[in-house]
Order: sequence, then C-alpha cells, then structure tokens
Amino acid sequence: MPKVHVNGIDLFYDIKGTGEPLVLISGLLCDHAYWSLIMPSLTSQYQVIRLDNRGMGRSSAPDSPYTLRQMADDVAALLDHISIDQVHIGGHSMGGQIAQEFVLAYPQKAQSLILLSSLAKGDGLFNSIITTWGNLLAHVDLRLYEQVVLPWIFTNTFYSIPGMIDQLIEFAVHYPFPPKSHSIYHHSRAIVDCDTTNRLQNILCPTLVLVGQQDILTPVKFSQQLAQAIPQAELIVLAQGGHGFLIESPDAVVKAMLKFLASRQIIY
Repeated sequence: MPKVHVNGIDLFYDIKGTGEPLVLISGLLCDHAYWSLIMPSLTSQYQVIRLDNRGMGRSSAPDSPYTLRQMADDVAALLDHISIDQVHIGGHSMGGQIAQEFVLAYPQKAQSLILLSSLAKGDGLFNSIITTWGNLLAHVDLRLYEQVVLPWIFTNTFYSIPGMIDQLIEFAVHYPFPPKSHSIYHHSRAIVDCDTTNRLQNILCPTLVLVGQQDILTPVKFSQQLAQAIPQAELIVLAQGGHGFLIESPDAVVKAMLKFLASRQIIY
C-alpha cells in the first residue's frame, strides 16, 4: 500500500475497486480501516480511495498544530498525485468536517458530498468531550482510554451483545498502528476550532447528511443544522445505530450511501 509525500508529510493511502472515484475520510482516533465493513459493497461499484489523515495510522504524525483545512489540502494533493480531477467525497465525524473544508476549498473537485455523523460546529458539551479526549491519552493506557471513549460511540443495544465491546477493545489495543497521544491532542483542537456554520451555503454540490438516531456524540441536531444550511442537502436519520454506525449498522449505512451515489453519476 503506497504513500505519497505531500505538504511536508508522508500520506498513506489505499485504492480498491473500479468505477467512479469515491474518497472516504475517517474521524478522530480512526485510520482508513474504519471503513472496512462497507468496503465490499462500495468497491463493487466505485473506485474507493481511503487515506490515513496526518497524525493517524501509517501517515506521518508531526507534533505540531493541525487544522482541518490542512487535512483537506492533504486530500487535494493526494488526488493531484493520482491524477483524479473530480470525486464523490465522504467523511465520518471529523472526517466529515474535513470533507466540508475540501468541498469549500476545491468545489471543482467535488461531484457530491456525504457527511456521516458530522457537524459544522460543536456545542459546549461536544467541545468539552473532544477536548478531554485530546488530553487523556497522554495520561492513561490505550485500554482504559477505549473504555472511556466507547460508551459515546456505541448504543446500549450494541453493548448488550456478549463480548462485542471486549473484542473491539482488544482489537484497538493490539492494532499495529495505534494513535499517538500528541496526534489526538492536535486533532481534538482542530475539531473544536473548526466552524463551517457561516460557509455551509457555499457547499453547492448534492449532499447526503446521514446520522444515527441514537448518536449521543454528534446528535441529530448537528446533522439537521447541516442539512438545513447546505442548499442541495438530503437528511437521513437511521433508526438503528449511534455514532459508530459504520460498525454497528454497516448495511443500513452503505445502503443509504449507494442509493444517494447512484443518482449522482459523474458525467464525463
């Protein structure tokens, strides 16, 4: 799997499938593998481009402030490197914030936008949670960190599946490319500092806003704000799943994504 040197870092990326290009951007604490459960359905119809954001996975992790616009510029530089001019682009949580910045900065490159469990600007509770997560990993081990974070990500129904949460924690603890504490700190500050509220009307491409009804981290009201302010936005609230619905309800998520994408084919 290749890397490209862009904007002063080595950026890891992965391309699978054939068809129109679809870029997927992960959120806080996650690298490109977060999309794994929906990849088979997507790669059967699309050329799916995933990347590890700066600071995550196998990309460089400089110990310096990050911005979400900077990470959007990383995506644009990657697309230039692989000679792709126009894409569908989707992002989960922080990845959705990056995707917004990408569409705002490079509107000519965006055919459509998918925002999953995302937001324009956090409220007091959200910002407090993200700031705390940014500070915490420097003081506790990864196992305890996951135990603190996961109740905000998954629903009670998911927690009730015997052994499921323990399995996810073990996966995270033994993952060969764990998050670095300084990267999570810088990511958390980038999330809290980002605000697209007054720029959403400038997102002119067709947009799907998708959120789980039981999302307590980025609640439905955040997605409603996005859908109301983006001119060509469609809001879908999934009855099942919380913030981690890519893991908890992957079939429902990919079904909504594919339906949206099918009606917005790139015309060459």
